[in-house]
Amino acid sequence: MTASPTLAGSTERRLKIDGWTLGTAAISMAVMLPIVAVVIIAFTPGDDIWGHLTSTVLPLYIATTVQLMVGVGVGTFLIGVGGAWLVTIYRFPGKRFFEWALLLPMAMPAYVIAYVYTDVLEYAGPVQGALRHLFGWTSIQQYWFPEIRSLGGAISMMTLVLYPYVYLLSRAAFLEQSVGVLEASRVLGRSQWQSFYSVALPLARPAIVIGLSLVLMETLNDFGTVDFFAVYTFTLGIFDVWMNMSNIAGAAQLASLMLLFVIALVLAERFARRKKRFHQTTTTYKELPGYELGGFKGLLAVVVCALPVVLGFVLPSIVLSTYAVLHFDKEVVSQMLETAGNSLLLSGTAAMIAVIVAIFMAYGVRIKGSPVLKVMTRIAALGYAVPGSVLAVGVIAVLASLDNSIDGFMRENFGVSTGLLFSGTVVAVIFGYLVRFLALSFGTVEASLTKITPNMDGAARTLGHGPFETLRRVHMPLMKTSILTAAMLVFVDGMKELPLTIILRPFNFQTLATYVHQFASDEQLGEASLAALAIVGTGIIPVILLSLMIRKSRPGHEIT
Repeated sequence: MTASPTLAGSTERRLKIDGWTLGTAAISMAVMLPIVAVVIIAFTPGDDIWGHLTSTVLPLYIATTVQLMVGVGVGTFLIGVGGAWLVTIYRFPGKRFFEWALLLPMAMPAYVIAYVYTDVLEYAGPVQGALRHLFGWTSIQQYWFPEIRSLGGAISMMTLVLYPYVYLLSRAAFLEQSVGVLEASRVLGRSQWQSFYSVALPLARPAIVIGLSLVLMETLNDFGTVDFFAVYTFTLGIFDVWMNMSNIAGAAQLASLMLLFVIALVLAERFARRKKRFHQTTTTYKELPGYELGGFKGLLAVVVCALPVVLGFVLPSIVLSTYAVLHFDKEVVSQMLETAGNSLLLSGTAAMIAVIVAIFMAYGVRIKGSPVLKVMTRIAALGYAVPGSVLAVGVIAVLASLDNSIDGFMRENFGVSTGLLFSGTVVAVIFGYLVRFLALSFGTVEASLTKITPNMDGAARTLGHGPFETLRRVHMPLMKTSILTAAMLVFVDGMKELPLTIILRPFNFQTLATYVHQFASDEQLGEASLAALAIVGTGIIPVILLSLMIRKSRPGHEIT
């Protein structure tokens, strides 16, 4: 019996090995190695610390991590979805300003805002000092004030800077919805609130869930805030077991358990909507209604939109700018510039490599269309879902093993010791950044590439151009904006990355993130303020571009 031409062709297509397939497979395996290494180390015999962890600190890590995730998830949902609905559907004073201003806290790292508010709200800070002076209090026993260094404080700080993830995707989803569906709901007698709850919110649910997933991933990844506030989460536990107890197996065991939290986030949403679908029922679009909010309602809308912007960006920026002026020192500036150079080197190199790899992988999937390649690329893009502290454990293990193998080979064959070529170098940090942020560059490039009609590939082939020439002369010019956006996203996230950098950086090698963390942890926020402002400044650029993109994302055209 002979196979049908279609089946034979399909099988050949799936199994054919070429440069694209080998390259994508190699990248996927390299990216997955750190995660696999964590699991292997966790099950490797060593100092049995697991029993001690489970009977002492593990229940605390689990309870605190869950409470932190729930608190931040609820807070970002309320602010993000509420703000997105207000600026999309209603008209009120300052609406155009808040459309993009609500994204500004995205530029503020959580650990930076934690340092600022601790300095402002602690007992010796200006707020409590003013209250004591105003009411004549002389000690803390005479009044109550919320403790900023607490679980509630950590939830508040993370909520203020992470809600833009939910706001961004929610607003994009609301802009894509048809007004006709909302009008039909109103005709059936539902109020504006009921229409939002029963129609707009379910239609936007996939986008909202993605935003919340990103928020929870970032919450799990945070180290600076929980370390400064002494909130014992899994991330802090991994650092403690590894650095203070010198037990990498115990750290890997905690990291593996932390991975279960990540997997649970993905599976929970898939299970919740296993038989549910959310679709638009019409392709007719027209101008959004823009319900007018005047008087008290308009004022309330302004307050609701202004509070997260003021608390999450304006106030911290003012405090940092004031400290930067008061503590200005040429010696500190010189040191900070050297540190900024290190951050630019790491983040810039990682961004360039991540974009090149993303283009290679996305284009390989496009021209081959193999299910195997598609699965591989999805696996390679999992790194962003894994906390930096977990990845750092795996990266150290992989690179140390590679260094030992090279050193053993050179000793045996040439009598020369190569030492550590990769571990404890900038290569380790860049590799860690690539593993963690590849998903950002790949997703952006792939989305842009799918918008280019396949007819262009056929036309280029007809003119005698091969795959690489077609990519260079046809696709790259059309994808220029998305490629720059992908590079920018990786660059900015690299500038802010703290836990992975702290573990993988070489000795006496500082980045802006580690520089700020070091001084702020020693209660020297003034010395760290200029570096913190530099991190915030790099984050404002993508915020502006993202705002412009979502403004143009609504299908159709406005009716004048």
